[in-house]
Amino acid sequence: MTGRRKQAGTANTDTRIAARNKKAILDAAIGVFTEKGYDGASIAEIATRTKLPKANVYYYFGSKEAIYRTIIDDLLGEWDKALDELTLDREPAEAIAGYIRAKLDFSRRHAAQSRMFANEAVHGGRFISRKDRAHMLAITLEKAKVFKAWAAAGKMDPVDPIHLFTMLWASTQYYADFDVLARNHLQTRRLSATDYDRAAETLVAVVLKGCGIAVDPPGHQRL
Repeated sequence: MTGRRKQAGTANTDTRIAARNKKAILDAAIGVFTEKGYDGASIAEIATRTKLPKANVYYYFGSKEAIYRTIIDDLLGEWDKALDELTLDREPAEAIAGYIRAKLDFSRRHAAQSRMFANEAVHGGRFISRKDRAHMLAITLEKAKVFKAWAAAGKMDPVDPIHLFTMLWASTQYYADFDVLARNHLQTRRLSATDYDRAAETLVAVVLKGCGIAVDPPGHQRL
């Protein structure tokens, strides 16, 4: 093996190790922040749960705040991806169903991260920056135009898009943020993928009907 190949192989290995360690740190931190909040969490505990030295945690992130901010940024990025479902070139029924399912899927796979963000918001959103808020508002207003365009085209009833979004966020994030209550009312020890699928089916049906969006029956072809 030539020197260049050895260097490339070493670099790739280092990159994989760094990615693995960063993920381990973030996963552990989400648990600590969810349980204790930002002020109650410590780098020491995050390092202990990660089974890495504190020095390694500081090496990858520099500070507790940097870890916390990364988690928030990652979550906002995932929510942005879900909003990609809402585009004018799609039919409302398909797009809204896709959005609801994407949000619920994230809540199922990243329940602790969702709860951490909810806890941050409940306590005043100290680490939800002005830039974050401006971004969330801008993308929400942009996607609100899609609802308005569908209504103008007669594809759905005119509804207040911001209140519609608020309802969608509340319902899709409930299963993660209020997991203890969701489990109680669904009479289960742990929410399963099936529970989330049933939630999606129910939410999609109720939202589409409430917005006056027709759903074509199976086998129906539009002329």
